Amino acid sequence: MSLIGERTRPAAPAARRGTRTGGTGAVPPGPPLSATPGLFAKLVTDRIGLFTDATARYGDAVRLSIGPKSIYLFNHPDHAKHVLADNSGNYHKGIGLAEARRVIGDGLLTSEGELWRAQRRTIQPMFQNKRIARQDEAVAQEAAHLVARLRAHAGGPPVDIAEEMTGLTLGVLGRTLLDADLGAFGSIGHSFEAVQDQAMFEMVSLSMVPLWLPLPGHLRFRRARRELYRVADHLLASHLRRAGDGDGGDGDGLVARLLRSGVPPSGDLCAAHQRLREELVTLLLAGHETTASTLSWAFHLIDRHPEVGERLREEAVAVLGDRLPRYEDLHRLRYTAMVVEEVMRLYPPVWALTRKALAADEVGGYHVPAGADVVVSTYTLHRNPAFWDDPDRFDPERFDPERPAARPRYAYIPFGAGPRFCVGNHLGMMEATFVIAMVARELRLAGLPGREAFPEAMLSLRVRGGLPMTVRAV
Repeated sequence: MSLIGERTRPAAPAARRGTRTGGTGAVPPGPPLSATPGLFAKLVTDRIGLFTDATARYGDAVRLSIGPKSIYLFNHPDHAKHVLADNSGNYHKGIGLAEARRVIGDGLLTSEGELWRAQRRTIQPMFQNKRIARQDEAVAQEAAHLVARLRAHAGGPPVDIAEEMTGLTLGVLGRTLLDADLGAFGSIGHSFEAVQDQAMFEMVSLSMVPLWLPLPGHLRFRRARRELYRVADHLLASHLRRAGDGDGGDGDGLVARLLRSGVPPSGDLCAAHQRLREELVTLLLAGHETTASTLSWAFHLIDRHPEVGERLREEAVAVLGDRLPRYEDLHRLRYTAMVVEEVMRLYPPVWALTRKALAADEVGGYHVPAGADVVVSTYTLHRNPAFWDDPDRFDPERFDPERPAARPRYAYIPFGAGPRFCVGNHLGMMEATFVIAMVARELRLAGLPGREAFPEAMLSLRVRGGLPMTVRAV
């Protein structure tokens, strides 16, 4: 039984079910105030269930009143287009990411206004297609190292695939963008877990619990932040040392670009150093977490659908033979790309795009007051039955380019939309496609009997408790 009502989608158009206001538009329907304790409990423990139940019960626009907050949840492609693209200037980053600013500072993920635009201009050239194409060898080599590590476990005890994917994506990030071996910092993945846990705690506690209190979570977070700052300082110092020795590596690389753009007009070097730390920590988080999440869910779904794994293997052998993939292979690994896209439909790594309305607005006929917390949940949008047949079924054929579907552009937004569209989408797609093809060509990963995989909605959509799988060679 749902905490907010029976999960049946009303037949009436959503815009007719709200309560009229004295101003423009209607108030979206939603649970009564008596449901607040249950809603808060689900916000803490089951955010995916909260949004899934809400849209199933009330439709594509829902108002969730949780204590002092009212969350406006929108679940229609037109709503997503309006909030994220057409009127994006009226919306800043919202619940979850706003609280994360207290945790990770003003990096590209959380910054706003001119600061965000300057940061975007700084890193955008790093993700141009021609530059990504030149990184194909590094990505393929890191994928080959992953395959070798997994092959060493063939026939042995289970391996945590989620942890392996984190190691892989950090390796790719270090080689392609940072000119560094991030494998030397084995604690990065665990540090980011602590950061995400703290960001979610900040969200549900409304940032009202002082960080200086010696709570176990606070202490774990402070240790993690110190470790991440240590990594950032090492990357900065290493680049400066190589530059001083006349071996600056890629002078147009990411760290070099950040250093050139890092000193503010005031000339405050301490502020510049902290800003560089925050930008590097943010890029470390965003640059590995989403792809690791996608790959973890991919191997879980492939295991559950052996026919998909067999087809992936056949394509990899036909296209690659026994060599490493190259950038030009991407268009030939078509079925593999379809699998990646379907994985991101069912388990989008960024499961919710949160915003705060700067001024009052109207979305889909509904009034959104100034200061309101607005959420477009890609998880529920990608499973909206109005736009996806049998939406909970894993079916890569949905993305066959020879069978174009008549669905709205904004029904599928795994990389976001509008000005804040994910800058690393091409690198992420190449990485996921190469890894899946190379693993499927040589290995079979199998989940443990009786163990289910449950989504954990943090800053990204992780597999709760990891993903132990056994490995055998094909």
